[in-house]
Amino acid sequence: MFPPNGLPLPGEVLLITDELLAPADFLLHRHLTTHLKDSKDSRCVLVSVSEDLGRWKAVAQRSNMNLTQYLDSHTLVFIDAISYLTLGPDENTGTPLKSLFQQIRSALCFGTGPNTTILLDDIASFEWMGVPVADIAHFMRALSALCRKSDASLVIRHHVTTPGEPDDVLRHLLQLCTYHMDVFPLSSGRSGSVSGQVALHFGPATTAPAHRSIPRSVAVQYRLSDAGSVFFDRGTGSGVL
Repeated sequence: MFPPNGLPLPGEVLLITDELLAPADFLLHRHLTTHLKDSKDSRCVLVSVSEDLGRWKAVAQRSNMNLTQYLDSHTLVFIDAISYLTLGPDENTGTPLKSLFQQIRSALCFGTGPNTTILLDDIASFEWMGVPVADIAHFMRALSALCRKSDASLVIRHHVTTPGEPDDVLRHLLQLCTYHMDVFPLSSGRSGSVSGQVALHFGPATTAPAHRSIPRSVAVQYRLSDAGSVFFDRGTGSGVL
């Protein structure tokens, strides 16, 4: 089955990278809806940089999920990251992401449990907005430490703009993650039956892997439609995982 159940586990960090021709939006929306439906104790802190709440609600509605009821019950907490971003130096610390971190920490303290996840989409935008790489790296280290302390899982999406040449932010993320879900296009380009491919790599934080790795050479392929996503082994188009 793909994506594997229980990925990531509490205290783990899942990094999702994608490319221009193979965006991973569908994996993020899938993770959100699957996590909230998992059990009545499930909770999610959604930190969105580039998409507003309306977009998340619209996509969830296609899966017959009404996010409003989860927001009203505080099972889902939505944080508009831009609202807490200090593009100029912070008065006290000089860190533009301090207010955002404090807001996430407050959301976690409000009611963490054994099935809490933080979903951060997307980290690359911070650098494009002018946040220094050093501040982004410090923010991610602090956030991953907070998740481990709170026994919450963390999912981060990062856009890869130069495939094969990791940028500085990605290098930091690769050192932090437990697993790395690598979404990339077909070498021949998108086709009617295959939208893209996904590989799964172990990160340095992996000690006792609960899932098998999937190298790029045997990556799982997927097809997107209005009804959602379908995954299948390479070359089996009709076989569903």
